[in-house]
Order: sequence, then C-alpha cells, then structure tokens
Amino acid sequence: MARNLRRALAPLSATLLLFGPLLTTTAEAATTAPAPVLTRAGLAPALTEGRGARVGFAEQEAESAVTTGTVIGPDRTAYTLPAEASGRKAVKLTAGQYVEFTLPAAADAITVRYSIPDAPRGGGITSPLDVTVNGKNRRTMTLTSEYSWLYNQYPFSNDPQAGLLHPDWWITECACVPAATTPAPEIAKPFRPSHFYDEQRLLLGKRYRAGDVVRLTVPRGATADWTVVDLLDSELAGAPHVETFAANVLAFGADPTGRRDSAPAIERAIAFAQRTRLKVYLPPGTYQVNRHITVDDVTIVGAGSWHTVLKGRQTTLPQPAPDGSVHTGVGLYAKSAAEGGSRNVHLSGFAIEGDVRERIDTDQVNAIGGALSDSTVSGLYLHHTKVGLWLDGPMSRLKVTGNVIADQIADGLNFHTAVTDSLVADNFVRNTGDDGLAMWSEKTANARNVFDHNTVQSPVLANGIAIYGGTDTTLSNNLVADPVREGSAIHAGSRFGAEPFAGKLSITDNTTVRAGTFELNWKIGLGAIWFYALDRSIDADIRVTGDHLLDSTYNALMLVSDWPVKDQVAINGLKFKDLRIDGTGTSVLSARVAGAASFENVDARNVGAVGVNNCGTFHFTPAGSEFALTDLGGNDGGGTTGPWLAPWELPNTLTCDDRPPVVAPPAPSPWG
Repeated sequence: MARNLRRALAPLSATLLLFGPLLTTTAEAATTAPAPVLTRAGLAPALTEGRGARVGFAEQEAESAVTTGTVIGPDRTAYTLPAEASGRKAVKLTAGQYVEFTLPAAADAITVRYSIPDAPRGGGITSPLDVTVNGKNRRTMTLTSEYSWLYNQYPFSNDPQAGLLHPDWWITECACVPAATTPAPEIAKPFRPSHFYDEQRLLLGKRYRAGDVVRLTVPRGATADWTVVDLLDSELAGAPHVETFAANVLAFGADPTGRRDSAPAIERAIAFAQRTRLKVYLPPGTYQVNRHITVDDVTIVGAGSWHTVLKGRQTTLPQPAPDGSVHTGVGLYAKSAAEGGSRNVHLSGFAIEGDVRERIDTDQVNAIGGALSDSTVSGLYLHHTKVGLWLDGPMSRLKVTGNVIADQIADGLNFHTAVTDSLVADNFVRNTGDDGLAMWSEKTANARNVFDHNTVQSPVLANGIAIYGGTDTTLSNNLVADPVREGSAIHAGSRFGAEPFAGKLSITDNTTVRAGTFELNWKIGLGAIWFYALDRSIDADIRVTGDHLLDSTYNALMLVSDWPVKDQVAINGLKFKDLRIDGTGTSVLSARVAGAASFENVDARNVGAVGVNNCGTFHFTPAGSEFALTDLGGNDGGGTTGPWLAPWELPNTLTCDDRPPVVAPPAPSPWG
C-alpha cells in the first residue's frame, strides 16, 4: 500500500520539483519590494564618498522609484520644473497615480520634496497627498505652494500676472531695455517663474523596517491638477530627547499646542536659566513665536528637530524698524554687534518654521541672526525663513554643525562682515533662493573661517558656496549639486563691495555635480568652480586641490571679468592641482580675463570642446591671450579635440570660441 502510494505520488512529486522553484520565485516577486536605489545628490553614493554632510537620512530619487506617473526631465533650462529638481528629474503625478519607495533602513520619519501649481493670481494652493506603508496606515499630507512660486525680476514677486518690476533694466529675453524700446516688446506672463519646490516632513507613528514600502498617492479629487514628487528622505527620528535638570518652558507658561503665543514664556525661562546657570528645555510640541527672541549667555535644548518646533507668522510692524525691517517673524537673535554681540549661546535640537513668502532685503526675518561669538548652533531644522542664519560681525568662534536648512527665500547661511575663526560643518542645505553658504567680507574682512563637509543642493539662484573676499578661508570636503542660474557650484568673487582676498584661499577635496550653469545675462556657460574679478583684481594664494567636478553643463573651471572693467582687473595666484574632471559640455577651463594660473595632475575625460577656451581680454593681439597657463606636469586626458592641455595651447594661445556648441557628456562613473 505504502509502496503503491509512493508510486502514485511520484509523478506529482516530480511536477512539484519541476515547478516548485518557479512557484516560489513568483510568490517572492509578488511580495518582495524592489531594492531601494540610494543616491547622494542624485548620484550613486560611491561617486561622492567622503564629501558632503554626514547626515542621518537616506535619499531616494522619485525617478528611480516605482511609479504610475510620468518622469519629467532631464532638463537644465532655468525656469523649468526639471531644472530645479534634484538630479534634474522628477515624477509628475495626477489623481490616482503614485510613486513608491522601498525603505533602505529602519525609519519612522520621511521628508517629501514636491511641487504643486500656484493659484492663478499667486499666493499658492493646498492639495492632499496620501501616504501609506505596505498599503496600510494611511495618512494625508496637506501640500502647499504658499511658500514657492516666485516670478519676475529681483527681488521677485508673488504675482504671476505682474508686469516687469524694472522695465528700465536690460533683460535677456528681448536683449533690450523694455522701457527704452519702441515698439515695446511683448513680455510673456508669468515672467520668469522659479522656486517651484517645497518640502514637508511626516512622522510615521511607528518604526518600520528596511524593505517596507512607502507609497505616495495623489487621491481622487485633489485640488492640484498635478503633483511633482522630486525625492523622499527617510530616517529614524527616534524618541524625544529629555532634559530633566533644566528650565522647562512649560513651567513658565509656554503652550506646546501652538494655540497661544509662547514668546513671553520662553523669555521668562531664558531669564531664569541665566540667573541659575541652567539650560532652557523645549519639550515636544509646537510653540507659537511671532517675533525675535534675544539670546545671550544661554543654552536652549529641544527634544529633537522632529519633536520641538518654534513656529510663527510673519507680521507687519506698525512702523519700519531702525534696521529697515517692515516685518518681523519667528527667530532667535543674538544682540547686534553695535550692542556688543552675544556670547556663550548654544542652540540645539529643535526646528524653526517661518512664514516668509516674499523677498524684502531689509527685513530681519531670518531663523538665526545677530552677532554670536563663542557659541554653537547644532541639530536644527530651519525652514521657510528669509535666511537660515544671517550673522553680522564682528564676531568670532562660532560653530554651526549638523543642521538642515531648507526652502529659504534667500541664503542658507551668510557670514557677513568681520566673522572670524568660525566653522560651518556637516550642514545640509537645499532649495535656497540665493547662495547656499556664503562669506561676505563687506567693509571689514572675514578671516580664518572654514566650510567643511557640507551639502548644498538645488540653489535656485546664485551659488552653492560663495566667498566674497576675506583672509585665509578654507572650503573642504563639500558636496554641491544642481545650481540653476546666475551662479554655479563654488564661487570666489571680488564683488558687492567686498574686501580683497588675502592670505590663502583653499578649495580642497570638494565635489560638484551638474554645475557649470548657463549665465542668462551674459549668455555664456560658467564653470563649476568660477572666479570673478569685478570690483578689483584677485591676487592671493588660491589653491584648488583634490576637487572632483562631475557632469558640468558647460565648463569645469572659469575665470572671468566684466566687459567694462576687463582692462582694469586680473586674476593671478591660482594653483590647480590633483583635480578629477568627469564630463564637461564645453571646456575644462574658460579664461575671459587677464592673469595666470598653474596646473598640475589635473585629469579630465569626456571633455566636450577644446580643453582651454582662452579669450583673455578679447584684444586678440599677435602676442596671444592676456591669460597665461603654466603646465607643471601630469595633466592627462581630454575629449573630443584631444588632450585637454596640449603643448600648442601654452602658454597663452588664443583659442577663443565665445559660445562653443555643447556636447552633453555621459553620466559620471567611478574613476579607474
């Protein structure tokens, strides 16, 4: 009986053996999520290893995720949605469509970078986005475009139907001054739309495992005609931090629900802490603050930037302040330099959510301001203010570390005037409306400051990192990606009334990605790293060493002056060494100024035009260019025209092609 049963089952066993693997594979395919595609600045992390902020979240691009929507881009043309997206691509969803991401590690919190349309007359709209994990626990995010969509000329407008703010300015669209042109040119509206994206954070309510699937779905009946998802960041926010021996703001009457103004209570807690030498503790909650709170000789600690939020409305002042401000809003401000500044201030572990929707340069509506010496700012999330940190010296020995600065109307951080011996490290900056990180030596030089291991992504105007004059400055191990217009990745300029460069300027071991933008006013391509002599010559010990310049839209390096001053200024003292240049749409170096530079071990590949586009000062004399190159050896590689630094180009051969054709390079790859 048993033997006959075994014989009867044998064909079935063979069938199971034959089809079992197939059945198992099919089942696994139905239940196993696709492997996550991790990126940094839209690239495989190995290509940027050791560079940029060391952050606690994982980045995933929507275009690499599973979606029923439409991938938009790539496109680097200013005033377009793809150009302002990370990696220059994103996913557009309409009602019922989704994009889903597989978690690469345990997470309980996500950040979604997105764009939705503006209202027809400006001011923004709101629209829902559903979030599920493994098809369950649906939550709805209310997306908004109230803090995005700027238009027109500087300092921009919220009105898409507005006429030119400055009709007496020359504009590139008609190559004319509209007010002085007959017949008047037709100017399309909306004029120069930009600043399309915003981001929103969400605590998921529980810890999820690696391999769980987060789906973002535009529900039926959504207000927005479309929703663009750029990326998703996931992380472990963890439990709230607790300070037991501290001046707890709740004991002084602060309201953690955000319904009542908590500024007076926080000020009472600060005063008590100053007397008793205690810290101030901000427990979990949202605290309404609609004005500046002055900080001096105090430590303020939150429960973590995901758990403690200072949130306020921008309010109109009854009359302009002495500094020119017409609005105020949430912010922690040191005393001004004229008042002696503040010292021994330590801020950590909370978020500041502002309400700034327009750029008014005289307004002090920044998250952190004043003159902070012997102080630290760490672990903050700064969002929707004009500038994350605008610091006016004299001041010394400030450390700004481990912060996230996002969706600013202007700069991410600016060291303005006489800031010395200070460090900015491991900060993540995304979607600024001006320079991501800047040092501006106006009237008095900054000195001995360091920007190290920071990430700057998608500044929609100006540069990722900009240095305007100063002494003994170091930029090291930073990662800058996707600048859009009127600037590039890393910039040093004698502009805006800055003091001269002096001592040593070290630009060392940084990585730029998809930089070297098109300058819309000059109608030429910039360099991923570019130097601009405008107010005066640049003549200092400038060393550009160990940098990796990846996928530059136009040039990797550029040295330039403006036409009216081209015979009055020069750029000298530059030493380029140990660079890796992987992909240029045009040249390795564009020289449009008088001066000189040396090159050693600069390796380049996938170069789209002549290696050196040397125009000098455009006099084109038989003596050659007014800019000279010195070859110190080891300069290898090239592209479509042969070696990038060939003997025939030395020392100052005119190779000027004012607007060479662009040859898009292949995607960056590991260096062999």
